[in-house]
Amino acid sequence: MGLTEIRTAMKVDLKKPAAEQPGLHNRWHPDVPFNGTIKNGEVVKIECVDWTGGQIGNNDSADDMKNIDLTKIHYLTGPFEIETAEPGDVLVVEIQDVQPFQEQPWGFTGVFDKNNGGGFLAEIYPNAAKAIWDFEGIFCSSRHIPHVRFPGLIHPGILGCAPSAEILAEWNRREGELISTNTDSSIVVAQPPEPQNVHAGSASDEIKAKVGKEGARTIPGRPEHGGNCDIKNLSRGSKTYLPIHVKGAKFSVGDLHFSQGDGEISFCGAIEIAGVITLKLTVMKNGMKDLGMKSPIFLPGPVEPHYGPGRYLTFEGFSVDHKGKQYYLDATVAYRETTLRCIEYLKRFGYDDYQIYLLLSCAPIQGHVAGLVDIPNACMTLGLPMDIFDFDISPSGSATKMDMGTCAFTSK
Repeated sequence: MGLTEIRTAMKVDLKKPAAEQPGLHNRWHPDVPFNGTIKNGEVVKIECVDWTGGQIGNNDSADDMKNIDLTKIHYLTGPFEIETAEPGDVLVVEIQDVQPFQEQPWGFTGVFDKNNGGGFLAEIYPNAAKAIWDFEGIFCSSRHIPHVRFPGLIHPGILGCAPSAEILAEWNRREGELISTNTDSSIVVAQPPEPQNVHAGSASDEIKAKVGKEGARTIPGRPEHGGNCDIKNLSRGSKTYLPIHVKGAKFSVGDLHFSQGDGEISFCGAIEIAGVITLKLTVMKNGMKDLGMKSPIFLPGPVEPHYGPGRYLTFEGFSVDHKGKQYYLDATVAYRETTLRCIEYLKRFGYDDYQIYLLLSCAPIQGHVAGLVDIPNACMTLGLPMDIFDFDISPSGSATKMDMGTCAFTSK
């Protein structure tokens, strides 16, 4: 049998505002209408905008990062009807390829300012900053972070099927409870439904209003369906098993990344791209019961950057913060501290704090849980591949500072 051309299930227009494109949406809700049908077992190409909907430009200023409208983000392509899919089934998503658009062979990594959410280290690095990455095949480099080049482990940040009305109500209940019990008004612990700039695809005004009132934001991942999990190993050749909660599955995808480190430590920390993903979508009948599934599972693919034994410089962090405060088995504090250890180490070579912060967000670092049992200190590690640099960063004594330029900052 001869090969046939792979069908493009949905196209996007990079020159048109994301909110004006009916094939996109930025809320999870069972009433967002289908935007196309995919056969069970079909291989398709799906085009995606970057998660900001094109708000960030290829330039040397972070003004766009500072002034980004965070009510106009996380646009997903879909939802798609998957033929034969019923509640209780599982959707097997095999990622065959992900590529940036040929007409846009670049991506960006950024950190918002503290007033716009900041990032993992917002308290320490409160200003907006940005780095642009240029692509050469599988490799990337940046004029804003010199002397670094590495292959991308390209992947989608978001894969998911729509929630049922009951699951959506549960999301809003438990996240609303968290918001109501948060006594620190300076910390945003969750985001409730937001009618402003809701985009519900081709929905009628009535359905759009309902989605705005009830729809869940696409920013966090959630256990019942996956969503925005930002798992860097969901790359080419991987298979993800997604629970199906509504007839037709209502599958959506977006937030494509050229590369990302474990943890994506800044809010906009992967190398964010617009591009095309090629997927094979297969329905596993009665899969949720047969697999004992409560949340998605996945098998990583065979494609991953490999660095030789002993080529990861590894830093440790514990649940004692940089101000000396002790926490009880807090892995988040421990990972933040190991990140700060790495930043201090790389500053010795001439990099600015923000350059390193952005680099650790998108380079293929390996974050691991070393220990969660030895009270009171959790231990986390961060493995930095030394071979992404074109100079020696090994711990061999004092370092020579070089002129590392600067990442993009906001105008004064």
